[in-house]
Amino acid sequence: MAARAGTAWGDWVMFNLFKSQSASLDLTPRNCLIVSLIYCMGADGEMDEEEIGHLVSALGRNATRQQLDAAVRYARATQPAQFLADAAPRLRPEQKLCIVLNMIDSAMADGDAEQGEQQLVMQFAEAFGLTEAELTPHFRTLVAKNDRAVLDR
Repeated sequence: MAARAGTAWGDWVMFNLFKSQSASLDLTPRNCLIVSLIYCMGADGEMDEEEIGHLVSALGRNATRQQLDAAVRYARATQPAQFLADAAPRLRPEQKLCIVLNMIDSAMADGDAEQGEQQLVMQFAEAFGLTEAELTPHFRTLVAKNDRAVLDR
């Protein structure tokens, strides 16, 4: 099937049907956490077992495979900047802090936060209006929590 003269494939309405179905997600605070963790997990190009375990625990006991699949579809179809523009106004300050701290914890779960993960966390913190001074005490606590090498010394 050839494109109509003067019309690009992306202009065809039928292809936009896939986008609207795949990217719809109710941005509840928990869904915002899940999407944020999915972005964080993919920021370094690999998903470690520790990160997947953190995501599963964040989903909660009543989560379904369909909820996870919807969040993954949304994260794949939506750039983080657009997600932040949509999500930030819906979240209370304590929810924003919770999300960023969970992202930091997830990024550090495999030993240390990779450059891509660090940049993503900083992007989220900035979009959520969180300062380095606010996050530093929490960060130190998470570093201590994740430094399991002290148990072997």
